[in-house]
Amino acid sequence: MTVYHFVGIKGSGMSALAQVLHDMNYQVQGSDIEKQLFTQIGLEKSGIKILPFTKENIQPGLTVIAGNAFRDDHEEIQRAMELGLPVIRYHRFLGDFMKNFTSVAITGAHGKTSTTGLMAHVMRGAKPTSFLIGDGTGRGDKDAQYFVFEACEYRRHFLAYHPDYAIMTNIDFDHPDYFASIDDVFDAFQQMALQVNKGIIACGDDEQLQKIQAKVPVIFYGFNEENDFQARNVNSTTEGTTFDVFVRNTFYDTFTIPTYGNHNVLNALSVIALCKYEDIDAEAVKEQLLSFTGVKRRFSEKVIGNQVLIDDYAHHPTEIRATVDSARKKYPEKEIVAVFQPHTFTRTQTFLSEFAESLNMADHVFLCEIFGSARENQGKLSIEDLQEKIPGGKLLSEDNTSVLKQFQNSVILFMGAGDIPKFQKAYEAELED
Repeated sequence: MTVYHFVGIKGSGMSALAQVLHDMNYQVQGSDIEKQLFTQIGLEKSGIKILPFTKENIQPGLTVIAGNAFRDDHEEIQRAMELGLPVIRYHRFLGDFMKNFTSVAITGAHGKTSTTGLMAHVMRGAKPTSFLIGDGTGRGDKDAQYFVFEACEYRRHFLAYHPDYAIMTNIDFDHPDYFASIDDVFDAFQQMALQVNKGIIACGDDEQLQKIQAKVPVIFYGFNEENDFQARNVNSTTEGTTFDVFVRNTFYDTFTIPTYGNHNVLNALSVIALCKYEDIDAEAVKEQLLSFTGVKRRFSEKVIGNQVLIDDYAHHPTEIRATVDSARKKYPEKEIVAVFQPHTFTRTQTFLSEFAESLNMADHVFLCEIFGSARENQGKLSIEDLQEKIPGGKLLSEDNTSVLKQFQNSVILFMGAGDIPKFQKAYEAELED
């Protein structure tokens, strides 16, 4: 029996794929750095063996799945090549694997992890479904008919996939270390669109997505009149958000989600559209939407006294705006305090003014040192360059989080894609003292 060895098993996509294969009765193990990462929790629960990196891990008989973050000169990949073992890159393996199911790729600059989580949750309520989410979560079903997965545009990795369906949430300029411009990003999505086999569900409120050409039907969803699936009469309550769905101007049904903000209505609308296309009963969809508890590091809440601490992966100005908007809608009586750690120097430099504008939507702003990537050069940029653009913005370090105690009756948003959770952890320890 094939044993799959994952090089970089703690990567978010890698850990999710390892869990899917494990659930489907394949033998799985992997290696990674010894630092504790949130993606390993699922692996440990499944009893999947995690080894420290060493070429001795590579033995005859293994099939090696290599994470995209590791180059061919990595000691384990080198050893596998010397032994003549199959070495398959993560996205290539996934591209072949999905051919066994009705596959649904979820892609977009923002919202793909939340939408993948929601789609997987709703689909599983109706049909056997395997799924792979970018928060490190994956679940395999031996009888799976559907495979729902997150498809990332970074370095055009998603061009390894030829899915039956694609949900496209939006096109925005991000990953400036790779993409040259918004046109370059659009070009990647356009190439992806031509690889879809059955249908594309695209957000028609996004001006870039309106230009997408495809060989299959493109179904548009959104708030604007001209969309095929339109959300109307959106109403927020303390329970969540209720809205009516019209299909080509004809009332279809009313749905409720336990979350807030227009971006969450749009994510749900894309799921409703795909389920209708696949003849999944609207009542089952309604029920599953209501019971969705969210994905890791996406508006994850913890209440301590009269403060609400929220951990969120927001690392782009568009995402910060959406997170602040959600917090305002859910907690209209509370002050909003943003604690933000920029992720990569290239992204911070490219969007310096936009980051300032989105953070200025909060009542108070604290900034943590920029979390750099091993791939880049810091240049002259520092966190003070962003601070200058935020009136009243202050710096926060791991050992002075107690300053956040002054904000009684507030929502504290810990945002970023680096190691921002350690700041929240430090603050929670302060509160316990």
